[in-house]
Amino acid sequence: MKKRSTPRDLRCSFCNRNADEVERLITGPNVYICNECILMCNGILEEEMSRSTLSTVEHLPLPTEIKEALDEYVIGQEQAKKVLSVAVYNHYKRIQHGAAQTTQTTQTAQTAQAGLDDVELEKSNILLIGPTGTGKTLLAQTLAKMLHVPFCIADATVLTEAGYVGEDVESVLVRLLQAADYDVPKAESGIVYIDEVDKVARKSANPSITRDVSGEGVQQSLLKMLEGTIANVPPKGGRKHPEQNFVQINTRNILFICGGAFDDLDQIIERRTAEGTIGFGGVSKHSASRNTSELLARVEPDDLLQYGLIPEIIGRLPVIATLGELDADALMEILLRPKNALVKQYQRLLEMEDVKLTFTDESLQAVVNEAMDKKTGARSLRSILEEVMLDVMFNAPTQEDLSEVIVTGETVTEKSPPVYVQGKESKQSA
Repeated sequence: MKKRSTPRDLRCSFCNRNADEVERLITGPNVYICNECILMCNGILEEEMSRSTLSTVEHLPLPTEIKEALDEYVIGQEQAKKVLSVAVYNHYKRIQHGAAQTTQTTQTAQTAQAGLDDVELEKSNILLIGPTGTGKTLLAQTLAKMLHVPFCIADATVLTEAGYVGEDVESVLVRLLQAADYDVPKAESGIVYIDEVDKVARKSANPSITRDVSGEGVQQSLLKMLEGTIANVPPKGGRKHPEQNFVQINTRNILFICGGAFDDLDQIIERRTAEGTIGFGGVSKHSASRNTSELLARVEPDDLLQYGLIPEIIGRLPVIATLGELDADALMEILLRPKNALVKQYQRLLEMEDVKLTFTDESLQAVVNEAMDKKTGARSLRSILEEVMLDVMFNAPTQEDLSEVIVTGETVTEKSPPVYVQGKESKQSA
């Protein structure tokens, strides 16, 4: 007959210590575990969870690799892509540094002697300045996609100071939390793009003595969130569900990218950099051949202060990247070269109908010329092509023997119908 075990004979199945040597021994079906092994297992699990939430940091691409990924989607803007690549790399390297500090128990002698173990790395948020349609939002979207982190876009124009009609600043974090599937640690290492931030500029450079609830008031509300704070976020949105429990999100490791067109900022820069004028009320020497892109590249914090941003928020956006206007060559490349090029998208859509789509050189040049006239950058390319391709996309699915559609220059300029080539048999035999 098998001898029955007494409590003193029981031993932990992991560390082999008996019940007298530990505070508590938890029993299971033919297995035992002590309280000290449970604590050790909890520590291992927490470390694994922290690594999984910072998986993007574990495989952080180099700045050159980040720029190469941006080149696949964004045409031109070389300086802006270089600035963004370095800023994003340093930001997530800073997160990696912080995670290493929490798990590391000892410092190397060399680091201790150099005095670098006490260095605190601060967050560097980014301000993108450039005309509409130059790729500000696309840059932020591409960064988030390649880093596999939660990403959301917020519009600064709908934000108001707390207590007024509109959305609170915390609603920005609600969108990020939703993008992370309500995984708080994952959301705390995401990217937030705040668009139209120039629209919350105060009306003058002087401090306002009255309430500016959608301008200076929003800038004041954004300060702590940009710098890093523990925000109480209502998961379903704020004022419609006041009884809900708040979720606490630490914004210290969230990268904020603010973008805006900053209309007329070039005029402020031009007044500062003008070498002189000719005659009374004369025109600046720069005005005759004034290049907006070149002027925006010379932006300084004082120019943003004159535009209407408060000094505190300028200090919390230390990395400034300017985007230049797109010329005709860049627009042509946007049509053809990126992975999501518009011409490739339409060709793929018609390929699903077993129809070949061809754009002549004249048609592409006509699209670019019309986009240049509209002066809205790459945004106008899609609207032009949507109008050109409307009848084609409407008729192609119903024509069973259609093999090819050729878009000519007259299709774009004179709105004449494209060339329809019939006969799929000949296409297959060829």
